[in-house]
Amino acid sequence: QVQLVESGGGSVQAGGSLRLSCHASGRTLSTPTMGWFRQAPGKEREFVAAISAGGGNTYYPDSVKDRFTISKDYADNTMYLQMKNLKPEDTAVYYCGASISPRLDDMRRYSYWGQGTQVTVSS
Repeated sequence: QVQLVESGGGSVQAGGSLRLSCHASGRTLSTPTMGWFRQAPGKEREFVAAISAGGGNTYYPDSVKDRFTISKDYADNTMYLQMKNLKPEDTAVYYCGASISPRLDDMRRYSYWGQGTQVTVSS
């Protein structure tokens, strides 16, 4: 029933921008917390951004803060990750997920995941 489908990945040069989309089925967008994660080859999955059910609160780690922006559009049932000033270290597969926890800093409660979309940033 719950489906999350990422899109918008691609290859860009350092300093460029991309906008990732996560289309959510049904009422999934109203899950207490929605978020983005990424995983580079040989690395652990890394938290990127989180957003509250109403979209009014967001949370980012220092690695992407002031460069990435998470948002929702309920009309389109879609969560977005706007990425600017991309760096080679941003290269990874990006996943969207849904968490049952209302705490935006709680990384343990993500129950649903998409299949991921590849982002490649060249120097």
